[in-house]
Amino acid sequence: MKNIITKISLGVALAFLSVGCTEDFEEINTDPHVLDIGKISESPVLQGQAFAQAQYTGVNGLHWRFQISQNLFSDIWAQYYATTASGFDSDRYVQVGRWADLAWTSFYAESAPQLKLVEDLSAETGNAVGNAMAKIWRVHSYQRITDYWGPVPYSEFGNTELDVIPYDSQESIYRSFFVTLDEAVSQLAGGGNSYGGSDRVYSGDGAKWLKFANSLRLRLALRVKYADPALAKSEAEKAVAAGVFTANSDNAYVSVDDTNRNPIETITDWGEYRMSATMESILEGYEDPRLPEYFQPAVDGDSDGDGSPYEGLLNGQTKVSLETSKNAGHSDVGTKFVDVARGGINPPIEVMNAAEVYFLRAEGALAGWAMGGSAQELYEMGIRTSLMDQSAADDSAINAYIASTNTPSPFEVGAAPVATIPVAFGGSDEEKLEQIITQKWLAIYPNGWEAWAELRRTGYPKQYARIQSENPDVAVNEIVRRMVYVTSSFAPSSEGVDAAIASPELGSDKNNIKLWWDKK
Repeated sequence: MKNIITKISLGVALAFLSVGCTEDFEEINTDPHVLDIGKISESPVLQGQAFAQAQYTGVNGLHWRFQISQNLFSDIWAQYYATTASGFDSDRYVQVGRWADLAWTSFYAESAPQLKLVEDLSAETGNAVGNAMAKIWRVHSYQRITDYWGPVPYSEFGNTELDVIPYDSQESIYRSFFVTLDEAVSQLAGGGNSYGGSDRVYSGDGAKWLKFANSLRLRLALRVKYADPALAKSEAEKAVAAGVFTANSDNAYVSVDDTNRNPIETITDWGEYRMSATMESILEGYEDPRLPEYFQPAVDGDSDGDGSPYEGLLNGQTKVSLETSKNAGHSDVGTKFVDVARGGINPPIEVMNAAEVYFLRAEGALAGWAMGGSAQELYEMGIRTSLMDQSAADDSAINAYIASTNTPSPFEVGAAPVATIPVAFGGSDEEKLEQIITQKWLAIYPNGWEAWAELRRTGYPKQYARIQSENPDVAVNEIVRRMVYVTSSFAPSSEGVDAAIASPELGSDKNNIKLWWDKK
């Protein structure tokens, strides 16, 4: 552990200062330059507070970090939203360098050092439960980063004895994830609690973290389905047999409070994005009960004459078109996501929910894996679980939705629907996969990190072509496949990232290069 302390102690100290997690932080904030490692090593409470910060920063909890890490990239590329600010080029497939650079450093300078510190200290002090929790959160956090860029610093992060920190291949990172989860699951076999209320996800409950570890394993297994089918099947069946999420009470969220808020609440006030046309086509066509929960009627009402006040915007609007504000004519996010002063509720930040797990199992069952049910049964349970969690629909309405033959509708008069699949399960295996992923896309909203990853992996849900792309490598009807490396990726030495770019996994540093698992 001594190899990392001198390098990260200042960064951790400053990270603590930047966003306070609890009122008890004064005790460790007395020196703004040096974090007392001995003190935090001896105190599970202080370790817990460091872990809480790693959790919050790991999902980009601070509003501007969230916007430049998620909202302006994966949220837009997954077509949850379309931007309404003329200067936001990412909706025209431009990876804006300064945003991507901040997204990179938001993880490697803020979250990763704290998480490394907690994992090392919990191991040194014999805190097996806390160490397992840190390992699981490490897998979750790095999964997001490697799914953005591909090869990234991982196994040697924090090693000050190396002049050049290597960029691990995505394949090696994913394979190590399963080993790390094995270790964590073993440590949690006896249950237990660690960090208590400082843990922003499960208040230190080891049994809940165990179920989360199994569910995360299932997510990772499906992610590698097309890259290594045998590994995917083995790890998926292992996860389900061990026990995964089955009810909304299992859901993993990072808690928020008056200081550490859900960032959507703030960025929505800035008025720079609205519901996408793809989202409108699917939600309206399905007569989906989640529509009024996810979005608000447009201020201008039914401006396109389709009979609905919910209005989506085609992605990739030109700068010229956005010089005229699109906000009043298109739907803002649902009331629960807006500022508390405007009626919002400051909801917790979604990490993983039971509905996603059912859809993962449904896809596995469709492939013939032992998932504890048929593809149809698990698909329908996924819908039911999501509607129970995210809508006011009663059992009768949920049953009607599951049996519905409704299909996506045109987002405006004269347009075509974005897709033709109904809600009711059926058709070819490929059509069933499209149904599973489309419903998962709805159920995990607003988790753009996962939505964009699943779009790349499967091609679903189908999207409307963008109006304009300013990226010569990605056409309007194509998908951005990865983030290119940014300025901070090359510091302090470019050797690691240069090797990653030249590796067989990439071969070039462009937005149209597929990641290791992107093999369909």
